[in-house]
Amino acid sequence: MSVPLTLLGLLEREPSHGYDLKRDYDTFFNRGKPLPYGQVYTTLGRLARDGKVIAGEAEPGVGPERKRYVITEAGATEFETWLTEPVAPEPSLQTTLFTKVVLALMLGRDAQQYLDTQRAAHLERMHELTKLRRNGPIVDALLADHGLFHLEADLRWIELTAARMDTLAAAVRA
Repeated sequence: MSVPLTLLGLLEREPSHGYDLKRDYDTFFNRGKPLPYGQVYTTLGRLARDGKVIAGEAEPGVGPERKRYVITEAGATEFETWLTEPVAPEPSLQTTLFTKVVLALMLGRDAQQYLDTQRAAHLERMHELTKLRRNGPIVDALLADHGLFHLEADLRWIELTAARMDTLAAAVRA
């Protein structure tokens, strides 16, 4: 996910303080992994340096003084370009799952045990996401669905790889 472009999108909606941007980012886009304040302000600093946002004057208030950030025309243009471009369909052909299986086979280790352990981890995570999908708000449910679909694809790959283990072992040992 692009933090700078996401912040630009939030600023296109309305000028905001860094604190408000972090809150909205965490609420909608970064479930379980909050965006650090330092990253918010570093990113805003780079966007300001690059002419994509303007930082207003410091405003007194409760707590430390805060600056309100406003998106510039250049920032809005970059955001619009990013928003309208399709996301590259990136089924990675070099995944960690694949790498571990091949290395285990190359080294004469039990790749099937690795697949069994990985399957159990995937099923546990799928159980967690299913609970979130059933009990959470719509944003959480949609994100959980996205994660579940990816985990299901991984499980199909694990099953296919397990079925072809002998053929793969022969290929990587040759």
